[in-house]
Amino acid sequence: MRFSTTLALCAVLSLAAGSLAAQEGPGPKRNVPDSLVSKAKVSEDSARGVALTRVPGDVEAVRLHSKNGTLEWTFGIKPKGKNSTENVTVSAKTGHVLSVSASGSTKKSSTTQH
Repeated sequence: MRFSTTLALCAVLSLAAGSLAAQEGPGPKRNVPDSLVSKAKVSEDSARGVALTRVPGDVEAVRLHSKNGTLEWTFGIKPKGKNSTENVTVSAKTGHVLSVSASGSTKKSSTTQH
């Protein structure tokens, strides 16, 4: 009797977990190589928080890459109420915003701390 109750409980919990996972969206596109994650001093979650403070919205993409020997997190963020996407680049070493640019644009905004 106890075994069948445990089995039934496991089945119910796995069905509930599956339905919760199905309700979540596909999430942001990720390009985060494990080989670079170990080198980053700033975690993805911390960098995401910094990026979302600079450009509030929904993260649609995240990328960790090395550019000219500097490790950078880049977040594609769709600002609230807008149809365009902003790319926010955060240093994986210091956690400072390096640039903010419109997706597909090469123009960068000021990175002066306010």
